[in-house]
Amino acid sequence: MSKKNMIEARTDITGWPFLQSFQSEMNNLFDRFNGGFGRDLQLLPAIDVAETDDAVEVSADIPGVAKDDLEVTVANDMLVIKGKKSDAREDKSKDWHLVERSYGSFRRQLALGFTPEDGKVEASFADGVLKLRIEKPKTVAAQNRRIEIK
Repeated sequence: MSKKNMIEARTDITGWPFLQSFQSEMNNLFDRFNGGFGRDLQLLPAIDVAETDDAVEVSADIPGVAKDDLEVTVANDMLVIKGKKSDAREDKSKDWHLVERSYGSFRRQLALGFTPEDGKVEASFADGVLKLRIEKPKTVAAQNRRIEIK
């Protein structure tokens, strides 16, 4: 039997490539399911942005995050939404005791293309949804113009 045949035969008997492939697939499955075990949980809230003639409206889905754990700032033309989430659950039954904890933080940035004037940003947070309405300065609204496509 040649070396090549011995290696192939040994691979078939031990099953290592199959087990390694299976372990890799399981790790990928768990990573997709929970953001990775043993790593910091990264939360990336879904953000919808709509622009009207006079404002930019932003909606961010942030379930499970308390209002006090959110921070919204505007620096020049950059909108920054930051927050953190922590959750702890405990369940005691007759024969077992379960404790689950998850922690994570997020930061999303959005370039507005203009610097909002003081007092022209409205924010509300209810049922896990952050809504922002950022009024455009009059000079920005006047600068927008439609380009004809030929």
